[in-house]
Amino acid sequence: MNIIKLSAIGSTNDFLKEKLSEQYLENFTVVVAENQTSGKGQMGSVWEVESGKNLTFSVLVKDLLLDVQSVFHLNVAVAVSVATVFKNNSIPKTAIKWPNDILADNRKIGGILIENILKSDREILSIIGIGLNVNQQNFENLPKAGSLYTVTGKQFDKELLLQQLLEELKRNLTLVQRGFYEEIWQTYDSLLYRKGIPSSFENSEGNRFMGIIQKVNTNGKLEVLLENDEVIEFGIKEVTLLY
Repeated sequence: MNIIKLSAIGSTNDFLKEKLSEQYLENFTVVVAENQTSGKGQMGSVWEVESGKNLTFSVLVKDLLLDVQSVFHLNVAVAVSVATVFKNNSIPKTAIKWPNDILADNRKIGGILIENILKSDREILSIIGIGLNVNQQNFENLPKAGSLYTVTGKQFDKELLLQQLLEELKRNLTLVQRGFYEEIWQTYDSLLYRKGIPSSFENSEGNRFMGIIQKVNTNGKLEVLLENDEVIEFGIKEVTLLY
């Protein structure tokens, strides 16, 4: 495994993409940054970190996805990998908030951004970006955010945490590669935040409504039971779970 460690970078995902355009990179190349100044989240949001306190890294994955229809299996595998490491470290109330936020004790601790590159020969390259709040203590003006430290009161060894995450990621990506999706989907479903609980949502037009999360389907869409007993599918940009 090739691990590239950087003191500061705009975005580890962008760094990997630039390197890919310049040179050959082996499968499972990892880029870790002590300080990521332009970290990206879903739909262009910015992931803010305190230098040296958190874990921000990206992983290049080759020869995993055979077609674009299997993209969300990768998302599920990554989210489950992070959540499993949290649970193995006794992090309280670990949950996955659709599509790819990792929560603990109802606080956002981590975010995942996966970018897939379809090459001319139909090969699909995936860059998995993970940002985790580890030892950061201050989250001014971010009432929904937290860190492993704020929910446990303990400092964590970032190097050990990275090693655990990469090992779990490799294990679950092997399941995806072999087509063994059931185990990771069952775990994802069991950790889905507010599943089966009446919740407030807001659609892309700004309208709010009540519903109950039923599941996430294999296309990555959230299935919500509405008050009129109709089940509606929502894509990532179509609805927001309010919490």
